[in-house]
Amino acid sequence: MKAFELLFTSDVGLMSLAVLTITLGMGAFYLRYFLKHIKDDGAAAARQAR
Repeated sequence: MKAFELLFTSDVGLMSLAVLTITLGMGAFYLRYFLKHIKDDGAAAARQAR
């Protein structure tokens, strides 16, 4: 419980929480971005192959 208290109350803990949030957000964004472009490129290649 001391770790959670430090995470949410100290400057270092709040900065760590901010970095984790930003990193996870960037990971989710890039995952969605790459999957969308992979799907679009696959569809374009299928149309071109006809």
